[in-house]
Amino acid sequence: MPAIHRFQPLPQELVEVQQKMEAHASDYGLDFFPTIFEMVDAEQLNAVAAYGGFPTRYPHWRFGMEYEQLSKGYSYGLQKIYELVINNDPCYAYLLASNGITDQKLVMAHVYGHCDFFKNNHWFSKTNRHMIDEMANHGNRIRRYMDRFGVEEVENFIDTCLSVEDLIDIHMPFVKRTDDDTRYEFRDNTNDEEDAGSLKFEAKGYMDSFVNPPEKLAAEVERRRQALLEKGASFPVEAVKDVMLFVLEHAPLKPWQLDVLSIIRDEAYYFAPQAQTKIMNEGWATYWHSTIMTRHGIEPPDLICYADHCAGTLASSPTRLNPYKLGLELLRHIEERWNKGQFGDEWESCDNMRAKHEWDTGAMQGRDKIFEVRRIHNDLTFVDEFLTLEFCRENKMFSFGYNEHSGYYEIESRQFDEIKQRLLFNLTNVGRPFIYVRDGNYKNRGELFLEHRYNGVELKLEYAQDTLANLYKLWGRPVHIETVLDDHLTTLSFDGTEHASSKSEELVAMGEES
Repeated sequence: MPAIHRFQPLPQELVEVQQKMEAHASDYGLDFFPTIFEMVDAEQLNAVAAYGGFPTRYPHWRFGMEYEQLSKGYSYGLQKIYELVINNDPCYAYLLASNGITDQKLVMAHVYGHCDFFKNNHWFSKTNRHMIDEMANHGNRIRRYMDRFGVEEVENFIDTCLSVEDLIDIHMPFVKRTDDDTRYEFRDNTNDEEDAGSLKFEAKGYMDSFVNPPEKLAAEVERRRQALLEKGASFPVEAVKDVMLFVLEHAPLKPWQLDVLSIIRDEAYYFAPQAQTKIMNEGWATYWHSTIMTRHGIEPPDLICYADHCAGTLASSPTRLNPYKLGLELLRHIEERWNKGQFGDEWESCDNMRAKHEWDTGAMQGRDKIFEVRRIHNDLTFVDEFLTLEFCRENKMFSFGYNEHSGYYEIESRQFDEIKQRLLFNLTNVGRPFIYVRDGNYKNRGELFLEHRYNGVELKLEYAQDTLANLYKLWGRPVHIETVLDDHLTTLSFDGTEHASSKSEELVAMGEES
């Protein structure tokens, strides 16, 4: 993977374009952090994208693998990254040097839509707004561990941590905990004083290793673990969804391992809102680049270039949901409805399809409504609240799946309820299974027992076994998970040498939680 050298400053022509795009965005009411654009070539952009947008991130083999994939896709003409923007204050965005002026205008307008979303959407309100500096601090700490303990050992441990980075509670930053429940409180970037019972004191990223030395953290983890084991009681008292935090606070890890695990967890929480708002975020940015470009940014000779780019961005596929397309069309649908007054009790109670089709009270509240939607919703609530029967019919939506009998992917249904339920199901918990820690002292032997809240979809057995093996490396004792396989309650286990499973005679109805 190539080193990422200093980026080029914007040429004067693009500086002027940025000023115009920023002015247009502000005139429309967009509110964003200061935005810094960097000019990069294709190789640099692929490298930055491989690092998740953070060129100073910690070193790891997976970033090199992702770079190779992106580079080959670009070389073969299969894919091209047009824009990359970072949720930070100030926001950083990267422009591809080989793009024409029309594409640069479009990308800038698109970026300002993203920046407005980052700053104002509720689900980003708890994220670290100085993460680009924090990522650099993470990278320096991990590089020091690599120098001290060896690259291979640290990379292998990072592999183990990454295998469980999805086992967090995406809602925890917004849950107010009681004084007796501080053990599982998410540490955000506010200036509130930390509770005396917390493992860490609040500190700036560059001071964290001094204020909270890993050796002290490891000693506190071991003290708590032994105290709980000596009681001989099950813990936690209630099931805990943030498996990473539970492991971080109770696993017998070395000081440097605890620090690395905390780094992976912090980054997982930083990226979580992006997974929760992919449809809305891309739809919002596309809405505004379309609005700004069609009204202010296109010169007649550039129209074909702009149309071609937009057609590629919004292209639909029967096998893959396009978040740009769905987000954009749904926002336009909302704006049209609220402009025509198609909301409220009278609208909902009307059962005359012709009357509803011709309904127009001249309310003209559409623009205010989409700004409200941008502020409070995530993808799940967005689709649940605003995906209507009329929208599905207008956009000819259908659900698509694999037919085991024919061996082909086929249209499953055009029924509105089934389409909406499929979408909501895929968006719930960002499409991940619900995994909880039920017992950290299972059978009074210090073993870890997890619970899969079954919702009709079984765990992939090979993934579950690999995750159990990696949790064993972290926990140091046998690990178990209760799930449902073939309609039976089943416990999967790993004791460090072999996998085992035990089935209950109890049958579980499809779609019910165990």
